[in-house]
Amino acid sequence: MSATRSEARALAYFDTSVLVKRYVRERGAAQARALLQDRQFLSSAITPVEAVSALSRRRAAGDLSRANFDAILAQLARDRRHWALVEVTSGILDRAETVIRETGVRTLDAIHLASAVQVQTGAGSPGLHLVFVTADAVQHDAALRLGLEVHHVS
Repeated sequence: MSATRSEARALAYFDTSVLVKRYVRERGAAQARALLQDRQFLSSAITPVEAVSALSRRRAAGDLSRANFDAILAQLARDRRHWALVEVTSGILDRAETVIRETGVRTLDAIHLASAVQVQTGAGSPGLHLVFVTADAVQHDAALRLGLEVHHVS
């Protein structure tokens, strides 16, 4: 078995809801961290912005100290160097519109789902095994409806 096929099987698409659990203590954080260590990280190009937004909201709510927030952002920047991010193209946006019509999910969730479907269907790699990892129940159900294999972090 070649390294390329092995890496392809270890690939997972991570939604931001799971990624944030890597940096904060909350329900499902240990499970998210284990999956993030076990799989090659793939997500949408919107993920870093979405993660900073989620962390900033936690900082504003007082859930993160300034020091913790700054340390998390520094770690996020270091981790980002190892991520594969799917570019948000017009094709992804077109597919996201279809995802919204079919599932009723919100815009950013639709972009994530469309990105994962695009990778899954457009990869052309016979050994590709892509798992969509999310902590969002609505997104989980939508991903199943779209025919993705889903791992729900709870």
